[in-house]
Amino acid sequence: MPLKKLVEFLDRHDVKYVTVNHNPGYTAREIAASTLVPRREFAKTVIVRLDDALAMAVVPASRHVDLAALCAASGAKQAVLADEESFKSRFPDCEVGAMPPFGNLYEMPVYVDLLIEDDDDISFNAGTHTQVIRMACDDFLTLVDPVIGDFSVKE
Repeated sequence: MPLKKLVEFLDRHDVKYVTVNHNPGYTAREIAASTLVPRREFAKTVIVRLDDALAMAVVPASRHVDLAALCAASGAKQAVLADEESFKSRFPDCEVGAMPPFGNLYEMPVYVDLLIEDDDDISFNAGTHTQVIRMACDDFLTLVDPVIGDFSVKE
């Protein structure tokens, strides 16, 4: 079952979405291939530490987070990848590594790479390693209200 908190949030805002079940997958590339979603349209959520605060960096599955560019986009002095131990308790209803890019549901700022805006739809983990949600990118951006910046690099 997709993340109850997320589904209730989407339903409360009358957002249209589709839930896609797939075989267990643990990388964005693997899940994109399994669900037949182009990697540029599959958003991966990367938890980072900007100075002393946790944040989400959301980039296409075909890209990596450029931490120096994320510093510039966020105004932080330092950006590092967060280790799982430092953030898993913030997502008690999610499988580690399958967090949806809705930081607003977890009191966490969200930074979205500008390439995400290029597509009409966005797909992302639904809180499990076996389900994805696909929805209109405009709806995602409206609901999350992220900071948008140029901070990804090709794999």
